[in-house]
Amino acid sequence: MKISLIATLAAMAVATPVFAGDAAKGETEFKKCKACHMIVAPDGTEIYKGGKTGPNLYGVVGRQVGSVEGFKYKDSIVAVGESGLVWDEAELAAYMTDPKAWLIEKTGDSGAKSGMTHKQKKDQEDIAAYLASVAQ
Repeated sequence: MKISLIATLAAMAVATPVFAGDAAKGETEFKKCKACHMIVAPDGTEIYKGGKTGPNLYGVVGRQVGSVEGFKYKDSIVAVGESGLVWDEAELAAYMTDPKAWLIEKTGDSGAKSGMTHKQKKDQEDIAAYLASVAQ
């Protein structure tokens, strides 16, 4: 019995992805993103003033991909959202790492485009952790 409990706990630890982003560091690193993105609460409170080229990232973690009302997304990212995918920290970090590769993986379309024009080379997990913390 003791061995089966240990084996079960070990299997759960392996099966559960570990996400180790640092939200405090991510808040500092988000300055790279503010050229295109803002974080504005539904009541209009500006948490992070930024650009409007990209969608508002308030509440992005837990939101369906490509679903900010009034934002004009590329067809590929809308299709991913329509498949039911919801942003979590891991998906957001993977997307930031290489948006085109992420979209190709999700859609199977080698011509998929997201609108994001660069790859985030580091701190993706931290930025995703920060974004997850903003709307809690």
